[in-house]
Amino acid sequence: MKIKWDIFWRSFYVHGGYQDVLGGLKATAIIAVAGLVLGILIGTILAVVKVMPQNNIVAKFFSRLADVYIAIFRGTPIMVQLLIIYYVLFPALNLKAATLNLPIETYRLIVALVVYGMNSGAYVSEIMRSGIQSVDIGQMEAGRTLGLSYGFTMRRVVIPQAVKNILPTLGNEFIVLVKETSVVSFIAVVDLTKAFKSIADSNYEYIVPYLILGATYLVIVIAITFLIKFIERRFAKSDRN
Repeated sequence: MKIKWDIFWRSFYVHGGYQDVLGGLKATAIIAVAGLVLGILIGTILAVVKVMPQNNIVAKFFSRLADVYIAIFRGTPIMVQLLIIYYVLFPALNLKAATLNLPIETYRLIVALVVYGMNSGAYVSEIMRSGIQSVDIGQMEAGRTLGLSYGFTMRRVVIPQAVKNILPTLGNEFIVLVKETSVVSFIAVVDLTKAFKSIADSNYEYIVPYLILGATYLVIVIAITFLIKFIERRFAKSDRN
């Protein structure tokens, strides 16, 4: 095992493999964080569309449209979504790196975070919908009684309470996003997994790099878990005060 470790260390440190790892870690963080933020925005919009009164044809149309969106992104693997959007949809819309005047690495990263955000939005929408429905309906009725609009009451009264209720589930969604970034290499984004695979491929020694890769993901997930619990405690303390 010492020989395997020595081989890994030479590739990782002596030959500069750590630079790829740091770059991959940065890409993983950007995709996961930006993907979650975009997913929360999309998911909140979809959830509001789903729970709003279906009392006219416009509301019903957007509700059905939300159902189709959710079905597509929850019903297909994220790897397939990456490939379709990168190789089919964006080129069809003429959204290419050359057209947008972007470096190819930046373009690929943007495509990845858009895909992850859209995918996350489908899952967050169901999480947010259950959170909104967990808020006492009297909150909405009180806001409307005071003369507030449906949108204002939803935005300033209901959704903030819903977010508190679903915070642990949002944390789980963030963890899932971090782990799912391991497939972005299919569109040539150098993430954490791709960086360690490159080190392994450089000397055909896979045991140590992949063990350390697994340990790295584990540390990241544990750190996120502690962060979510810390935020939960702060919210609980705020509620008590």
